[in-house]
Amino acid sequence: MTDSALFCLCRAGFEPELAAELSERAARAGHPGYARTQRNSGYVEFVLEDAAAASRALPWSALIFARQKLVRLADLRGLDPSDRIAPMLAALDAVGGAGLNVSSFGELWVEHPDSDEGKPLAGLARSFGNALRPALRKAGWLSKHDDPSRPRLHVVFLAGDHAVLAMSEPLDSAPWPLGIPRLKMHPDAPSRSALKLEEALLTLLDPEERERRVRDNMQAADLGAAPGGWTWVLMRNGMKVTSVDNGPLRQALLDSGRVDHLRADGFTWQPKRTLDWMVCDMVESPARVAERMATWFRENWCRQAIFNLKLPMKKRWEETRICLEAFEHQAHRPLIVRARQLYHDREEITVFATPR
Repeated sequence: MTDSALFCLCRAGFEPELAAELSERAARAGHPGYARTQRNSGYVEFVLEDAAAASRALPWSALIFARQKLVRLADLRGLDPSDRIAPMLAALDAVGGAGLNVSSFGELWVEHPDSDEGKPLAGLARSFGNALRPALRKAGWLSKHDDPSRPRLHVVFLAGDHAVLAMSEPLDSAPWPLGIPRLKMHPDAPSRSALKLEEALLTLLDPEERERRVRDNMQAADLGAAPGGWTWVLMRNGMKVTSVDNGPLRQALLDSGRVDHLRADGFTWQPKRTLDWMVCDMVESPARVAERMATWFRENWCRQAIFNLKLPMKKRWEETRICLEAFEHQAHRPLIVRARQLYHDREEITVFATPR
């Protein structure tokens, strides 16, 4: 019998941070458990009494270090490469008999962790998905056509002979396989950091919010802008941008007529009136950045912001929690705050904030 567990994907190397986050959040929600993981594996198993109930109490949108959140159905080890399908169908029948409240799944995703050991399994995942789908449909476990309104079935290969069967609710999980949005570097972007802000707008705002909050002719500030990756994203979304940095910007940004470059310190500059947006990707201690971001909201200098917090090498979950709590406290006003370690982030998290 497989232990009841949540199965979450993350950036390789950040398993301890995700384990600590799950442990603390689950305990607060009344679902205590313990994490099983291995450094650089790219995933965390969180074992507890009722994984389905815990999943409902721990929404994916509120988790910072989880790229994907799944409810594990079965842990299949020692799979025979000549027939991996039969054990999976038998496992589904077994959990179905144990009370799985799913008549059939709407989609099948076959995945692998985004880790050094997991990446070589990408080819197996692609080919196996093509073989498994018709078998699942014949057995009645998968709808004949993709149905995003139904729970999703996941097969996560951890090795050629080891796979995890899991499920997710489409509205409470990442909408991309492996939890990774597929973004391409635009040839005109001044730096790869543009991908971070593009992913933040896609991940931290829902479609309705993007339409309402990201509009032509909004006024924005980019603190620590050089060479201009985040400024470029704002400009492409129709905004007029004040780029604050003592370093140089790409000339194409200045030629656009939508960017003003101020050679100033992003930690001391302040706007003359309230701006629609402020973004910040300055390399500084997370506590100092959080304090400055709080000042922007306390003084009503912006209506919404996206900023990065660069994390230390140790106690990163603890530092994350402390900085976010301090930010909300020092803002002196109720805020909506969402944070996530994005795929294009590295030793950092990205935060969206706006007054309630």
